[in-house]
Amino acid sequence: EHHNHTDTLLSFTICHIMLSRARVSSVMLGSVALRLLSSSSRRVSGACALRCSSSSTQVAAPSTDAGETELMTLHEALNSAMDVAMATDSTACVFGEDVAFGGVFRCTMGLRDKYGAERVFNTPLCEQGIAALGVGLASNGTTAIVEMQFADYIFPAFDQLVNEAAKYRYRSGGQFNCGRLTVRSPYGAVGHGGLYHSQSPEAYFAHTPGLKVVVASGPYDAKGLLLAAIRDPNPVIYFEPKRFYRSQKEEVPVGNYEVPLGKANVIRQGSDVTVVGWGAQMQVLGEACERAESEMGISCELIDLRTIVPWDADTVAESVSRTGRLVVSHEAPRTGGFAAEITATIQERCFLNLEAPIQRVCGYDTPFPLVFERLYMPNSLKVLDAIQDSRHF
Repeated sequence: EHHNHTDTLLSFTICHIMLSRARVSSVMLGSVALRLLSSSSRRVSGACALRCSSSSTQVAAPSTDAGETELMTLHEALNSAMDVAMATDSTACVFGEDVAFGGVFRCTMGLRDKYGAERVFNTPLCEQGIAALGVGLASNGTTAIVEMQFADYIFPAFDQLVNEAAKYRYRSGGQFNCGRLTVRSPYGAVGHGGLYHSQSPEAYFAHTPGLKVVVASGPYDAKGLLLAAIRDPNPVIYFEPKRFYRSQKEEVPVGNYEVPLGKANVIRQGSDVTVVGWGAQMQVLGEACERAESEMGISCELIDLRTIVPWDADTVAESVSRTGRLVVSHEAPRTGGFAAEITATIQERCFLNLEAPIQRVCGYDTPFPLVFERLYMPNSLKVLDAIQDSRHF
């Protein structure tokens, strides 16, 4: 029974990986063990003493008044969220590749200096091991905030996330769970990322019962959604649009607040066409909706889902019942993309209200290209065409 092996962080992590059905190679297993063994004994023993005592966990309730605001970029808002989470939860820890010095996108800057090496630490370049460590820590009472450096490289961890994290509570009949696990990962196109630094894998995880999937679109939502994800009693995959890390700024409360998971945000109200998206695509959809109104007189209601699982079908259905038309857009390939799930659900719920076929504006069913990225992307002109076609069907 590997659940009883909690004397040290090392023994639990190795036992968890070995006894799972992950079939990890000795190289992967060895890389995790090597990194943990190379850490100081103070880090290992200190981390275990801190994390394996869930009964003493103290988490401050989010304030209804988050106080003053500051102009923050998206990466600063995420940093602020992790800072608040660690300040209000003594078991919270942050780990992943290069996070100790701030990470490649600098989202974790200053956290190690403030909270120490026991709570903010680097891992090997082994995504499966990182995920397994998160499952092990979370199931023993730690609030584990994991960073996968790029969403494109989350796939080696796929088995640990969909077969271990997602099913932990169910397979144990509620005796164990790793609901205190949050996996952050930057996703999507950035202009020059090519096929290995541009993908949008949210639909893969949306197909897995037991996981929640969140995609932020701006600094205010990013902080509130991340705090809600960290405190949610289920494991959460949290995707961040990396091209917005520094390009977007908003007034963000410096204090403790949450944006509820599963509740969409109506960005702008309209009467002719409902337009739905999430994450980085919201900027594209906003441009298309503005042009539709100014150039064609088409009034669009724009909805940011925020959360893919669970998604707010009620808000979308209510809007489509009024407009009679729906356009859904995302960067991921069209076939099997989450737009298909939205389309099927709304067709079932709003069939008698629909005035036109539901439109999907998505990436193509090809690997993400480098030279042809501008052609691949579902840009505002493609969305505008879909809005016009829907309105004049």
